[in-house]
Amino acid sequence: MTTDLSGLLTGGIILDIQSSDSRKEILCTLANALADTLGIEGRDVFDAVMERESLGSTGVGEGVAIPHARIEGIEKAVGGFVRLTDGVDFDSIDGRPCDLIFMLLAPHGSGADHLRALAQVSRTFRQADLRDRLRNAEDRNAIAAIICEKALTQTAA
Repeated sequence: MTTDLSGLLTGGIILDIQSSDSRKEILCTLANALADTLGIEGRDVFDAVMERESLGSTGVGEGVAIPHARIEGIEKAVGGFVRLTDGVDFDSIDGRPCDLIFMLLAPHGSGADHLRALAQVSRTFRQADLRDRLRNAEDRNAIAAIICEKALTQTAA
């Protein structure tokens, strides 16, 4: 199972840099975009992600949120990423608004694979240099290039 960001975004999506007024709004946007890409119902994705959010915040600190859920009807873990112009409240552990949002969806019965993917995404976003580069990227193509480059350097290491 591929757990680096570029692998998770293969079959997933990187959205254009955008603004949002709330956590719910950006989660709906990401859920619908991923669902469209995967050919599944956006409402199912949104509901599953919101159910997970109700258990506790997925705002992991430093302006990063990693909303996630297990979804029926998908074959492998997949991700969606968006950078916001201004952060939104995710009830993060450090109280900061989140502007880097990586949504992770995994097959319903994925168990340990889902947790490994989640851990890899979390480890990747702990890197201040990566967060800074993503925040300074001019557009979606630049974001994709940064994520791809990061995957290549992780593979070479």
